[in-house]
Amino acid sequence: MSQRLSFIFCFLMCAALGNAQYEISELGQMPQETFETSGLIFIDGKAITHNDSGNNALLFEIDTTTVQITRTVAVSNAENVDWEDIAHDEEFIYIGDFGNNNGNRQDLRVYRISKQDYIAMETVTAEQINFSYEDQVDFVAEANSDWDAEALFVLGDELIVLTKQWKNNGTVAYSFPKTPGTYVANKLDGYGNIGLVTGADYDQETNVLSIVGYSQTLSPFVMLVEDLSSTGIFEGKIEKTTLDIGFAQTEGIVQIEPHRFLLSCEYFSNETPSITSEARLFSLKIDDTVVAEEPETPGQPTENETDQLILYREVGSTTLNYQLNTNKRVLSMAIFDATGSIIRQEKQVDLTSVIDLLTMSSSIYYLTFYLEGTTLSRPFVR
Repeated sequence: MSQRLSFIFCFLMCAALGNAQYEISELGQMPQETFETSGLIFIDGKAITHNDSGNNALLFEIDTTTVQITRTVAVSNAENVDWEDIAHDEEFIYIGDFGNNNGNRQDLRVYRISKQDYIAMETVTAEQINFSYEDQVDFVAEANSDWDAEALFVLGDELIVLTKQWKNNGTVAYSFPKTPGTYVANKLDGYGNIGLVTGADYDQETNVLSIVGYSQTLSPFVMLVEDLSSTGIFEGKIEKTTLDIGFAQTEGIVQIEPHRFLLSCEYFSNETPSITSEARLFSLKIDDTVVAEEPETPGQPTENETDQLILYREVGSTTLNYQLNTNKRVLSMAIFDATGSIIRQEKQVDLTSVIDLLTMSSSIYYLTFYLEGTTLSRPFVR
């Protein structure tokens, strides 16, 4: 769900479990009709997406070369209260209408559509799969709750929903049958300090779950989980990679072949600081080296809290001093402007140095260091 995030001017601690090599390229801006793209699947060489809350109950086929809409399919008996993700198996397409930012929804559901109908018709009807969380007892509305959810995937005969914990910054996996009916979703396991989870895709052939999301300050990430099971989603090998694409509200992910993925991000704007991120489609390739790590429980921090980035600048000075305190290997440094664009990047980095700001216009910027296994970032004003 599109949110106006509050940018906190403090140390940014983004946990990462590995340092995968990856290649990412922007395929193009998403069409205006899909500016709130929220989920992705891939069928017959076409990406299929949908918008999130308050939009029409429509599915859009996107040509990945031109990034243009080639076909639109309406779901006639469905309402888009808050569509957040989409998944499919051999027979059906599943649309997750379970966005729940305030934590008070009691009409959580998944729409199931015949794939055969979808391929043959421009208007389809859906069956409903209704569910509730087995351990939720409090339905008092509270902004940015831990009962929000934006990720859905199919695992065998079950649907798996991953929550988006705004407060705990983790995720919990729940399962229920993928057949129409009303169910109490079983709590499986969870992962702490992952960030805001916004999409997922499971590839049965490779047994790899891919998860996409972003940090509280809109730093996008992808996490891969290998060898998961129906009772333990996060018990296998795990690797999390922070994506160096600037600010992006990443929402959808789908694996199109081994180690290759499509990612989508929706339009995002923020007034203070002034940030605009267009809705875009990306191609991502990640190497096949996955580092095994012990799974974390929800809310358990993994960050080395001794890592810190200190900025200081004398009044009226056109230079910025920084001090980076870390025992990790420093991979690179970048400066982002308020639109999320990289304006400077360096591979050779000193732990203490001075940055010349003379040629930079008056604005808010972000100094970011990519360390082995984590990222540190701090805003500054020119």
